[in-house]
Amino acid sequence: MFPTLVISFLLSFLISHVSSLASTDTITWGGDNSRTGYQTNHNMDPSVVGSSQFGQIFKTALPGKYNGYTEQVFSQPLVYTTSDGIQYVYVATTQNNLYKLDAKTGKIVLSRSLHIPFLTADLNGCVDINPTIGVTATGVIDPDLDCRFECERAGFPVDLEGTVARNNPIRSFNGGIHHQCPALLHTGQYIYAGFASHCVQYNFTGWIMGWDKTTGEIVERYATEGDGVPNTTPGGGIWMSGGGLASDDAGSLFFATGNGYASQLSTIPVNSRNPPTSLEEAAVHMTINDDGSLKIVDFFMPWEKTQLDGADRDLGTSPLELLPSEFSCGDYKRIGVVTGKSGKTYWLNLDNLGGYQNGPNKLDTIIQAYQNDNSVYAGAGVYPLEGGYIYINVIQYPTHVFKFSCNNGVPSFTKVADSPTKNAYVLGVGHGTTTSLNGEPGTGLVWTSDVDGQNLRVYNAVPTDGLMTQIAGFNIPGVTKFTRPIFGDGRVYLGTTQGYFYGFGSPVNLPINCSSPYDFGTANLQNAAAARTITCTAKIGVTVTNVSLTGNANFNITGVPAIPLNVAKGSTFSFQAYFNPQTVGPLSSDIVITTTNNVAGSSTSSPISLKGTGQSVNALLSVSPVTLAFQGVITGQQSGGANQSLLINNQGNSPLTIQNIQYSLKSETGPWITPNATSSGTKAGAFTFIGLPTTIPGNSAVTVTVNFDTSDSGNFAAYVKVVSNGGTKVFDVVGTSGSPPVALLEVQTPDRTGWVQYKEGQNFTFGNVTENTTRSLKLRLTNNATSDSARLSLTVSKPPFGVAGIIGANNQVDLAEVQWNTDPFQGNAQWTMNVDDPNFGKQHIQFDCLAVSEQAAPLQSNGLGLYRYTGCFKENNPGHQLKIQIYGNPNNTIAMCVAACAAGGYVFCGTQYNRECWGGLNIPIQQVSENNCNYPCAGNINQICGGNGVGSDAGGAYISLFADSSRFNGTVVNTAPSGPFVNPGADGYVSMGCYTEATNGRALAQGYNPAQQTVKMCVDTCSANNYIYAGLEYGGQCWCGNSFGSGSVPTAASDCQMTCNDNATEYCGAGNRLNVYGKNGTFTPATTLSTLIATETGPAAAPTATATSGPQIKQVIGSWSFQGCWTEATNGRALGSKTYAADSMTLESCASFCSGFSMFGVEYGRECYCGNTVRTGSVKATNQADCSFTCPGDGIEFCGAGNRLQLYAYNSTSESSSSSSISLSLSSSETAAIATSVTASSSSTVPTPTGPTIVPSAGLYNYMGCFTEATNARTLGAALHASDKNTIADCAAACSAYQYFGAEYGRECWCGNSFAAGSARTSDFDCSMTCAGDSTSYCGAGNRLSVHVKNGTNGPNDSSGSSASISPSSVPSSQTPSADSPPNPTSIGSYTYQGCYTEATKARALTGASFYNYTVMTLEMCASSCSAFTYWGVEYGGECYCGNTLNPTSVLAANQKDCSFTCPGDQYEYCGAGNRLDMYKLTYISPPISSSDSSPISDNNAVVATDAVSSSSTPALPTTSSSSPPSSKTSPQAASYTGPPVPSTGNTNFTYYSCISEPSSSRLLPLQISNNGTHMTIEKCLSDCWMYQYAGVEYGRECWCGNTLNLAAGAMNVRDEKCGFSCPGNGSEYCGSGGHLSLFWFDVEKAVGEL
Repeated sequence: MFPTLVISFLLSFLISHVSSLASTDTITWGGDNSRTGYQTNHNMDPSVVGSSQFGQIFKTALPGKYNGYTEQVFSQPLVYTTSDGIQYVYVATTQNNLYKLDAKTGKIVLSRSLHIPFLTADLNGCVDINPTIGVTATGVIDPDLDCRFECERAGFPVDLEGTVARNNPIRSFNGGIHHQCPALLHTGQYIYAGFASHCVQYNFTGWIMGWDKTTGEIVERYATEGDGVPNTTPGGGIWMSGGGLASDDAGSLFFATGNGYASQLSTIPVNSRNPPTSLEEAAVHMTINDDGSLKIVDFFMPWEKTQLDGADRDLGTSPLELLPSEFSCGDYKRIGVVTGKSGKTYWLNLDNLGGYQNGPNKLDTIIQAYQNDNSVYAGAGVYPLEGGYIYINVIQYPTHVFKFSCNNGVPSFTKVADSPTKNAYVLGVGHGTTTSLNGEPGTGLVWTSDVDGQNLRVYNAVPTDGLMTQIAGFNIPGVTKFTRPIFGDGRVYLGTTQGYFYGFGSPVNLPINCSSPYDFGTANLQNAAAARTITCTAKIGVTVTNVSLTGNANFNITGVPAIPLNVAKGSTFSFQAYFNPQTVGPLSSDIVITTTNNVAGSSTSSPISLKGTGQSVNALLSVSPVTLAFQGVITGQQSGGANQSLLINNQGNSPLTIQNIQYSLKSETGPWITPNATSSGTKAGAFTFIGLPTTIPGNSAVTVTVNFDTSDSGNFAAYVKVVSNGGTKVFDVVGTSGSPPVALLEVQTPDRTGWVQYKEGQNFTFGNVTENTTRSLKLRLTNNATSDSARLSLTVSKPPFGVAGIIGANNQVDLAEVQWNTDPFQGNAQWTMNVDDPNFGKQHIQFDCLAVSEQAAPLQSNGLGLYRYTGCFKENNPGHQLKIQIYGNPNNTIAMCVAACAAGGYVFCGTQYNRECWGGLNIPIQQVSENNCNYPCAGNINQICGGNGVGSDAGGAYISLFADSSRFNGTVVNTAPSGPFVNPGADGYVSMGCYTEATNGRALAQGYNPAQQTVKMCVDTCSANNYIYAGLEYGGQCWCGNSFGSGSVPTAASDCQMTCNDNATEYCGAGNRLNVYGKNGTFTPATTLSTLIATETGPAAAPTATATSGPQIKQVIGSWSFQGCWTEATNGRALGSKTYAADSMTLESCASFCSGFSMFGVEYGRECYCGNTVRTGSVKATNQADCSFTCPGDGIEFCGAGNRLQLYAYNSTSESSSSSSISLSLSSSETAAIATSVTASSSSTVPTPTGPTIVPSAGLYNYMGCFTEATNARTLGAALHASDKNTIADCAAACSAYQYFGAEYGRECWCGNSFAAGSARTSDFDCSMTCAGDSTSYCGAGNRLSVHVKNGTNGPNDSSGSSASISPSSVPSSQTPSADSPPNPTSIGSYTYQGCYTEATKARALTGASFYNYTVMTLEMCASSCSAFTYWGVEYGGECYCGNTLNPTSVLAANQKDCSFTCPGDQYEYCGAGNRLDMYKLTYISPPISSSDSSPISDNNAVVATDAVSSSSTPALPTTSSSSPPSSKTSPQAASYTGPPVPSTGNTNFTYYSCISEPSSSRLLPLQISNNGTHMTIEKCLSDCWMYQYAGVEYGRECWCGNTLNLAAGAMNVRDEKCGFSCPGNGSEYCGSGGHLSLFWFDVEKAVGEL
């Protein structure tokens, strides 16, 4: 019943202090109870919103974590100003948490929790809101009630559970079934809430609950399935995609409902004043009685209600909105609008909704209907100014724009425009929302939220030439579906499903006051109005650096003072502005004054709004839309055909006379035919035009109804020419009519050889699916109708993403992902689907699979393994829970370990640390969550071998446990059998397994004859003689030693099969086989045995009992010499090239592991580190006795301590005669020569590193670092390519279409364009698994990705991934950087060192270009890549930035030693630091050079141009031929061009090709990257398209990219003059035109330099 409690809690949360409502507050969904979302009171100035000053001002992380999941915001937050004068945002989440945030900063001021949330897992596969359901409906704020955030009002909460419906006494309310999605309605004294259910499951009957806001008394309990409807019949759910119940605040309430099964109405028309008791598929009008109860007074149901029910096409997927009075017309005083899942928009007379089938031919009696392309789940956007517009957000299609008109008392709405981009394919585009600046015409904005693309898009409210103009856009990961932007004082807010809440606005103060806006009034076309003087006063001291005019050509400025201009505080400057209208209607533009100043919080640009209205004295003809399309019409479905409308406008002041109308069935150029006049209207082909005017008064429009005759199937078109005294216009009408679609749904058979047709009630099956494998079956949906049928569309599709049990559905998670040796289980999941086939209906498609775990021998008679998986258990709790380490093996698998445990006779068996196998007789103490065992087995990454924990358990040690089911029943161990078994150990010695004898001698050299031939007696004998190892052979022979003879290696446990002569329950080796025991768990990996060949002949070489009284620091380990006890580095590991940890650690095993490196060190007793340099901050410890942890594998030697490294250096001739000092190579500015007493030759050398390496680059990609997996998703989840032959080069090729790729688990390759939340960079050494197809390179690890980023183009010789060691080569110590002065070269090529500089304030110091390489970056590499720029600098060690100007806020650092990060490609150079750049500047101006002489870009790195390009890189004039690349490019210091606009020649990567026309169908380039009518430049587009073959700019504002050109449909080269639109962001260059692109191609020679 949790959802029922939420409602009343929400009220008390949102109520704040008395009567403090501010004019810019938002206290209900959509701004007011009309629910239109049109708001005038939030200071949303288009000139500010469209400027660079408007952007993200905060991103607040909501702290709630329920079961580890982040918060989700499905309800619309509200904005309210309390009595303290501070505006706050109130946010409620699906975890039932409520937050009060400062509206300016996003800081959480207060929070509270209402209740434990409802779990999605309880909803049987309904995962629309996942994983918890709390507050999902928007609340209200009542400023008249006095209650603080933290208080609870008397009478609340109100328990609705079990409430009986007032209008149906056999129906009761059940909180676990019903779901509140609609926003609350507050009108007068009462609050009302609407309900449906979860995912149309259970009984989804709609409810309206009402209560008194003061007392909490329930005043209404109304069910949409009323009297006479059985309580088992569902229907009429009220959900409206989260839209609110509406009210006129004059006693009426309005809403819309979904489908149902009562079906009281069929073929008999019903008057709207005589509503049925079952309100399914209905728009409803109710009156609010004085006592708060409701009475239905009017209704509307679509004529095809029965068909809509069957297809699950709810009318009520959007709210019924009440349009403002500006939309009234004649007797239609109040108009409402609602759109359903069928995609049909209905305009209704709110005073007579229309009833059911009351129109001609039993159709609808309504104002108008329009069939959109697809379903709609969003309320209409409404803009009442400038004639009135309606916006419908259609899924998968553009937003449609409708223009209101009133003709002879009849209202009509004509589609006149679309948005330039499509909305999301899936459900998610939000409710239409509009603003204006205090209700002024010309200031309207449309705000669209969407789950795809730019998640918040802002358009001008009035479209131009059939398209909406986008002025701003923002990317907000995880935007919630069905949401709506919320507004405060000049700010807009959005919640997400990823735990963040965002605020956008203009966070800075304007430095000058120019008395904006300036209104020029009305002027005739082509006649300039009187000039207005613009006077600006400096509010602070500023320097004016630019004055520019943005927007269209209707305005102009003159008399601008010379730039730069210094203006003191209080001083003024002036210039003139003109209005010369080129078109009619409200017009606007902005002057942007760019300044610099030194006052924090002040803007660098100040917009000035110019407004005016253009008029035509003469008649002026226009037609909207220019193309009228009837799409997807079913032949004969609607009696009388299908209707749409168009507008014929007279935009002039004088009357317009239509002189002639003709049409053509061929083309827009004729031949022309005079149409036939019929009783219905003028007929042209399949179309009839009803109401064509002959005259139109000035500034008026006439709506013409166009009827499409759908009696025949086919494609139809008519081209109509209208001739008048106000000009001639041609418009097109097209239509397609066909048979109904027929859906055929099939799924593959489990063997994928055939297809099974879906039948309702029959489950699809995957068959038996083996553990950790994925069986992917295809689901096929076919339009099985005739070839002339209408298209088939999915109206509902909810795959089982994230559902427990069966996981697949293409989400990269294995089916039945469980451990080995577990019992089979049945999995099931549901896919909810519906299509627009009227006979299909909503289907709940079930999928089954039997998950079969793999079984490891020995097997029982039933085929299951004897050792059953028991769970994940905590290790070191304290000490090892299973005492016997059977082996550590790089090929470890579960089957291998279980077999070894069975041979050893252990009850319990465990895998840990990827490669270790442990046995024991007692169960570990503490079982934990399975998530903590997350390590793949070393021999099979699809198996689980222990882990290191997650969440609060992260960093621990965990073991995957199996138990012998014949001796363990889940709670107790049965009586142990008599054996024989391998003795796990005795008296400090533990079993190491079965070993062979040595090749030419004994495995253990010293033999003894103890009193009894048992394991205990032998190990006691070896211990008494100070030996590390004990071995028993031939049933009892006892051998001891401190190392193994050459050729002695581990072998199968079953080889040691002889029982001990004096204890038949235990094994004592066999012929040439020894059961070996090691002191204190000493373990020597098999891979290192060959290096530990015994040289002693007896115990003399081993430590003796009299040699020491305790553990000692060993001075020499083989060829390694002790260097002292050292601290860890400042910001990382002292030695960072390679590492491992083991509870059997010894100095000898670490030395062997670090073979190939110059140094090794042991820390914390059990951790081994290797490297060739000691990193910054690591120094000799003050107290050398700090290294005091004993080695767990050898108790007589020390192995460092906490943050203390016992350090050894390699000396290849340690047994030579002369004594010398060994100099450690340091990676910081300090040097250290450490004197030692090691005997070494004077020419000792360090071995060449031979281990695996990080691949620094592959093709277009450079190494970025080792990253963790994301919190609740894949870090890079766009695509997966897994292969047992995976290499970094293969992964780069597979992900070539993406920005990033990452290799994980050795064999997995992941691609993506962004990182999922929670992924963070970690140590490179975490990515320690070699590539499955290349053992010399690293490919991530478990939950670790080796990530590469696409930084540019291939170098001259780089077509595949190259590998290089990340360790720099040795350099003479004289080259080591000095700590007292900057070590960097004073000059590199033509560049001179400028010093260590800070980054700019809130910007980059250099913004021309950038690239990153964290593995091989050098100063020379950056200089080469930035050769076309004046400045370059290196930051963070691996980041290179270029530019022609230096941001003035970037200054010399106070401490020049701040630039202290060494270059990864040359450790004897510095490459900046965090927010610090080592800066270089060009010292002379190069003469112009030809393209063949261009400076090459370094291999593996290409410059990526960014948005900000200084005027010094303005392109020069093009060559005379536009069809070939220009022959030269400008020098880095080319003078700024100041003439008229010209075609740009390109940038460092792209070259201009031609002006080229768009093809007749589709697009020349497939992908629109951006649409910016304010700041678009050629440079910006080429920067955005840096990873593509081609780039083009069109319409002055649209940037298109692609790797191929669509040349098959008539695209052709045209004269450059055809691309005549100047770029809004750079008036000196052209940005295409309508239907023509300024096209550029990626010039490889120019990009990479001469080969």
